[in-house]
Amino acid sequence: MLKKVYSPPCSCMFHHLFSQSHLHLKIPFDNFATKLYGLIFNIMEKIASFTIDHTRLEPGIFVSRRDRTPSGDVVTTFDIRMTRPNREPALEPRALHAMEHLAATFLRNSPEWKDKVVYWGPMGCCTGNYLLLAGEYKSVDILPLMRRTMEFIAGFTADIPGASPRDCGNWTFMDLEGARRAARRYLDETLASPRHENLNYPE
Repeated sequence: MLKKVYSPPCSCMFHHLFSQSHLHLKIPFDNFATKLYGLIFNIMEKIASFTIDHTRLEPGIFVSRRDRTPSGDVVTTFDIRMTRPNREPALEPRALHAMEHLAATFLRNSPEWKDKVVYWGPMGCCTGNYLLLAGEYKSVDILPLMRRTMEFIAGFTADIPGASPRDCGNWTFMDLEGARRAARRYLDETLASPRHENLNYPE
């Protein structure tokens, strides 16, 4: 049973939660913590990617956000969306893992872009990938780069870079053929002739 709590001086929400009337009740700590975390969650801001209407989102290249570092540099996060969320099957995790190894290798060896690449990695929902670049860019700015990246993946037939127990934490969890098919489809159906909705989030 809770006997003593700290009440922050400048928060009406916490003052209500921690008022003496609550302390006189025999509230199990687990229930109290659940209520507390629920209240905190309700005042947290929704992150930018959760504000996009995924029921209208098409495959494409989208600027997810731009962030400024403490030193003043800009980092652009791109949403490399490869499937229609919730309207068609997501990408297989093994294929996404193979794609991650191949795309990261290709991008970090690009003479033009390697010094600007911060990160490439799969989305948790398995409908695409994120690309972070140092600098301020628009979707159209990286369209040629994404075409070359997907062409590289679609045509790759050798051993996947980094696919060994020494180099990767789950090195057998890959599907090269699945990655190649996904890259080819993305190239042919989306990147070849992108429309407005393939380069701009739904409004």
